[in-house]
Amino acid sequence: MPQKKRTQKNKAAYFNRELSWLAFNRRVLEQAEDARNPLLERLKYLSFVSSNLDEFFEIRVAGLIQQVESGLTKSGMDGLGPKEQLRRVHSVVASLVQEQYKCWHEQIVPDLTDNGIPFKSRQQLNRRELKWLREYFEDQVLPVLTPLAIDPAHPFPQFGNKSLNILLWLDDPDTPATERMMAFIPVPRILPRVVRIPGTKRVPDCYIFLSDVLKIFAKKLFHGYKVMSVHAFRITRNSDLYIDEEEVENLLQTIEEELYNLRKGSAVRLEIESDVPEDLLSELLQSIRLGRQHVFRINGPINLLRLMSVYDMIERPELKFPAFHAHAPPVFRQHRFVYDAIKQQDLLLHHPYDSFDPVVEFTRQAATDPNVLAIKITLYRTSSDSPIVKSLMEAAHNNKQVTVLIELKARFDEANNINWAKMMEDAGIHVVYGFVGLKTHCKCCLIVRREGDTLRRYAHLGTGNYHTKTARLYTDLSFFTCRDSITDEVAEVFNTLTGFAKAPEFHHLLVAPYTLHRRMNDFIRREARNARKGLPARIIVKCNSLVDKETIDNLYEASKAGVEIDLIIRGICSLVPGLKGISENIRVRSILGRYLEHSRIFYFQNGHAEQPLIFAGSADWMARNFYRRIEVVFPVEQEDLRNYIIDTILGNCLNDTMTATRLYPNGSYRRIQPLKNEEPFCAQQFFIKEAKSMTRAAEIASEALEELE
Repeated sequence: MPQKKRTQKNKAAYFNRELSWLAFNRRVLEQAEDARNPLLERLKYLSFVSSNLDEFFEIRVAGLIQQVESGLTKSGMDGLGPKEQLRRVHSVVASLVQEQYKCWHEQIVPDLTDNGIPFKSRQQLNRRELKWLREYFEDQVLPVLTPLAIDPAHPFPQFGNKSLNILLWLDDPDTPATERMMAFIPVPRILPRVVRIPGTKRVPDCYIFLSDVLKIFAKKLFHGYKVMSVHAFRITRNSDLYIDEEEVENLLQTIEEELYNLRKGSAVRLEIESDVPEDLLSELLQSIRLGRQHVFRINGPINLLRLMSVYDMIERPELKFPAFHAHAPPVFRQHRFVYDAIKQQDLLLHHPYDSFDPVVEFTRQAATDPNVLAIKITLYRTSSDSPIVKSLMEAAHNNKQVTVLIELKARFDEANNINWAKMMEDAGIHVVYGFVGLKTHCKCCLIVRREGDTLRRYAHLGTGNYHTKTARLYTDLSFFTCRDSITDEVAEVFNTLTGFAKAPEFHHLLVAPYTLHRRMNDFIRREARNARKGLPARIIVKCNSLVDKETIDNLYEASKAGVEIDLIIRGICSLVPGLKGISENIRVRSILGRYLEHSRIFYFQNGHAEQPLIFAGSADWMARNFYRRIEVVFPVEQEDLRNYIIDTILGNCLNDTMTATRLYPNGSYRRIQPLKNEEPFCAQQFFIKEAKSMTRAAEIASEALEELE
């Protein structure tokens, strides 16, 4: 009996991972509903909800469905088995999607109309607009469409993952006794999903979804038949890669083949317009082998992710976040070579407030510097026009030793990374695909440079990818150093990745899967011991996800010992804060704002109020990061950089009362309110303001110098 009671208590101490992720996506939706955000930014947030759900179903829900179909019943640490998780997920998603479309119909569309950006339905089009749309359909759309009939001579088609399709029920007037027939119109991806209808001097441009255009003119593809009903739909398929790396000889070729197979993966979700007749829906479900519980009836346009194109096509700065140009730190302007700046001291950049250009320059200068002998870098995700990759290829052309660890299994970037791998190999770069069974997720670059009679290593370590576009959208840290204690171990990371090493030793870096989990938990346990001794004890963690059970249990023990713990967890959090006798000293908050909070920072007071331990790096606190990925977390030991992270970054994040929400024991998140007579404070706005102020100060100093000259 006591054992049963203890088990129940343990289950109550963990949130389910999938439901916690859905709670995060609901917070994204709240950004779309928040009238304080500019209108077109709210449109983007609404599209993010759809994009997030796509990935969630392709990977997480697909995995749950496989577990249920395989008869697996093992529960997670929260006590929920796969079948119950799937039931709850569908229930929460149905509610979330309903709220999403309510936001679209009742908030976004009226506000767009009020601002001269009307979205119209068929019934709202006037004669001129309908005429223009008919001509557009006949000239730009009809020629690329292929109607598909379903009968004994025409088998049921294989619809691509997340492709837009039109389902029709047709009636042949010449054969009254014949049952109505099912037909389809697959919509080519090349066609824009939102169509802009030009306005006049008095009437603004208006917008209509391509699916509505096809529904209006669908009968033009089935002459002689009566269209009884027409409905847009979309199928989401299992998109997880199934690769036994130990059994394949050519990983690149195998992943290419698997990506092709993913287009035909099993269906895991059907989104279809809500007015579809039941018998037609049943026939469709039978054909795609999908259960009715996986159907989501949509009251509006299928796939609101397509609204992202509207944001890009509308030039209305007053309806977007104010333009912001990243600050260029003076230390990099004062030195011709970035290496000269790094040689003087460790350097830290806080993106996107600090420019990403020094990171690009780090590799660009290495490509042409005759003293640089070798470049080593890990690439997990990068942009399609990456200047960093171009610099690496130029370096190889200049006969430098260039080694790139590229992760072919970076989810949803596999095809892009395969293309880069081929191009880099053709350029003479030594491309390595990492470890069997492990993803290379760390963000490391090492430059070996001859200086006089010695060789010196320079390292860049980051919390984000070498991606110039996301560097303008994600908050991340870049750390530059040439200290031997760090660069020697970065070199060991690369040697481990390219060679063989069963148990590499790291004393300064925390490297997964070797030392990261053990040492992080050692730090947590040490804080608990310090608290019991009456020493200063505090933990602050900023990361994307917290799921690992052992780490959560150690945080609970630290809380019970009296350690004050603040967790800034943007997304998934399985830890339950505020439980009496378990987590009373733990506070969890999530920040969602203009930029995606992506930096991972770890603070341990370590018994010293003035000399805490500060780490940053690529790893979240999840089992996959601790055990199934190569991750690098680095110490920040220089006093000014350490103080900047503690006081400026973490301090302002903990003071946010505008974009921060707090997690409560029942799983709900509530917006953190400012104290009485205090103005709401936004950490991201503070960082933007500070960056603008520093940029202006640098401009004034430069102007003064020019006048003196």
